[in-house]
Order: sequence, then C-alpha cells, then structure tokens
Amino acid sequence: MKYSEEISNKLNQLLEKNYDAEKGYLNAMEQVDSSKLKMFFKRRASERSEFAKELRTEILQYGEIPEDSGSLKGTLHRNWMTLKSTFTSNDEEAILEEAIKGEKASLEEYNDVLSERNLPPSIDSLLIKHKNAIQAAINTEKLHEELVS
Repeated sequence: MKYSEEISNKLNQLLEKNYDAEKGYLNAMEQVDSSKLKMFFKRRASERSEFAKELRTEILQYGEIPEDSGSLKGTLHRNWMTLKSTFTSNDEEAILEEAIKGEKASLEEYNDVLSERNLPPSIDSLLIKHKNAIQAAINTEKLHEELVS
C-alpha cells in the first residue's frame, strides 16, 4: 500500500467517526428539552461537521477518495441513544453519558492515529487540534452532566 493511501485510510476512519459524532449530536439535540443542552449539542455537531470538512480536504490533497457517510457502529450507537432516551423519558443525564462515551471513543481513535509517527506535520497538527477540542468537549459534557444530576 502506498504512503498516500495509507494516510488516507487512517483519515477516512476519523472522517467516519466525525460523521457519526455529528449525527449523534443532532440526534441528542432532538432528545432533550433544555435549550442550553440543545445549543450545546448543536455547537458540537457544527464542530464535528467542520472537522469532517478539514479531513475531507486532507484526503483529497493526497489524491484519495473520502468516505461519504458514517459507520455501522455509529448508527448502532445513535439507535441505542434513541432507545435509551425512550425508556428513560428523555433523561438528559443518560443522553449526556452516552455523548461522553461517544467522545471518549473518538478520542481513542485520534490517539491511535496520532501514535503512528509517520504522519506529515500538517496532518499531525490538524489531528492534535481536533483531539484537543474533543477533550474539551468531554470536559464540558462532564460539567453539564454534574449540573443536570
């Protein structure tokens, strides 16, 4: 496998994760009543959409084809969030817990890609920027969870 294809495959994995996160946040936004949480989820969805655009641009620069949708695993997680919220009467704390779980999974994927030291500096810095924003979102979600409890 050539270098550009290898990097694009890694970026495509992250791209799928960002599609999943964006859809998950939009789904969570529909499940809560709190206007503050709705706005929070909307901002996170917008952020993930921006991450996806940046990753698509990088993949295209390497002459490869970006993924155009999320993963089956992400769809299953969103369905689980919807089902869980149905049984917990749109319990905002439970929805936040699932959002945190999804963000932690994203963080692990970013860490896995970043642990491979063969990335060009421009991609490395882009992924670190995304990773730091995801970590900040996790910290903010934990704070919101404490406030909702």
